Amino acid sequence: MSWRAFDDLADRYDLWYRRNPATYWNEVRAVKALGLAGVGVEIGVGTGRFAAPLGIPLGIDMSTRMLRAAASRGINVVRASAESLPIRNSLLDYALFVVTLCFLEDPIAALEEARASLRPGGHVAACIVPRDSPWGVHYASSSSPFYSAAKFYSVDELLSMMRRAGLEPDAISSTLRYGPLDPPSAEEPVDGPGGGFVCVRSESTAP
Repeated sequence: MSWRAFDDLADRYDLWYRRNPATYWNEVRAVKALGLAGVGVEIGVGTGRFAAPLGIPLGIDMSTRMLRAAASRGINVVRASAESLPIRNSLLDYALFVVTLCFLEDPIAALEEARASLRPGGHVAACIVPRDSPWGVHYASSSSPFYSAAKFYSVDELLSMMRRAGLEPDAISSTLRYGPLDPPSAEEPVDGPGGGFVCVRSESTAP
């Protein structure tokens, strides 16, 4: 799916979060449970729905309309692709992808770019909707303008991509143990994979 489609659908994208607050805040708590600290960036920041409550100061995206919305939430934004970040090496404490890798042509290149931006001891984290979860099955078979062209990954595939990018996974947080057609409810994230939203934190193994 081209980033231009996100420009066209930015308002519809943001509306989902207003209509699904319980699921949204469950996801925010799952990211927060990873313990990312310091100065970071969200790559694929969208409208800033995660960066804002998590206190992430910088957002990267290709969609101009998404970036305008993120900026309105107090985030410093830069228009750039995930595979070619305009960030100096060894600058940041962490980089975060929230359901972004599934839309990229080269997710491993994006993970490598994120890794290069880290200071020693920094982390790259990525959250996915696992392909083999009820949520992944639901979205993959839906006519959603966002997910119909996405390439979903399993947790094992994400772990493999991270290792190929010079990253070693060291923490996993997950949520959405209810299904996409079930009544939503507030959940505390759990350690390890499971559920429809899984976040993996990793540390650089590259010199």
